[in-house]
Amino acid sequence: MIKNILKLTVAGALALGLTACNDSKEKKEVKVEAKATVIKIGATPVPHVEILEAVKPLLKAKGYDLEIIEFTDYVTPNIAVNEGELDANFFQHLPYLEEFNKNKNTQLIKTVNVHLEPMGVYSKKIKSLSELKDGDTIAVPNDPTNESRALDILIKEGLLTFKDVNFKTIVDIVENPKNLKIKELDAPQLPRVLDEVDAAIINTNYALSANLNPLKDAIIIESKDSPYANIVVVKKGNENKDSIKALNEAINSEEIRTFIKEKYQGSIVEAF
Repeated sequence: MIKNILKLTVAGALALGLTACNDSKEKKEVKVEAKATVIKIGATPVPHVEILEAVKPLLKAKGYDLEIIEFTDYVTPNIAVNEGELDANFFQHLPYLEEFNKNKNTQLIKTVNVHLEPMGVYSKKIKSLSELKDGDTIAVPNDPTNESRALDILIKEGLLTFKDVNFKTIVDIVENPKNLKIKELDAPQLPRVLDEVDAAIINTNYALSANLNPLKDAIIIESKDSPYANIVVVKKGNENKDSIKALNEAINSEEIRTFIKEKYQGSIVEAF
């Protein structure tokens, strides 16, 4: 009887020991999985996703997996970061971000500059802005900062003058000698309306997506000293996370500087 009890006790102890070992192993496995850090970032396709694909292996070497989610608009990726669905986004410049925060009451901040995409004027009907006729139509982005930026190009070319305001729109036009019609459209639509308008002022990311080369196809290209560098954006309070610091370091690395120079041959320039 006592022998049987001892056998049962020893067997029970062994079973408990094995269970404890298994539990310990499971806990260790869970711990290992928890250490794998995924950085979720939203971006527009060209050149942002292309640049991020080049960043991926650099982050992998630091122990981070970069998950890239593509967007084709300028609103959703900011909302997603603000609501915590994304860790960061990469598609916009600082003037746009500041205006977005103001209008949408979001708490988003810039971490680092990455590159500049000079805005360009494109046309299938004219070779120079001097060829514009009375009443011709020019399409521009309809978001406040990019519209104002596009209109600045027309001011520089002497086609329009405006009231002294921070963000220009068509209601602020003072002089329009050629009676140009300015058509405000969503930025992604602009390459698709080139057959319908006399000219369109297009952000470089959407131009590249439509196989337009800013250096070869644009009638006029924005000066490279433009303040509109594209930036990495996170929600305020997350900027000091190790994962975000790693992202900033990777996207501002010499490897990415070289990638931008070789891939885009001057149509896009690094801004760090």
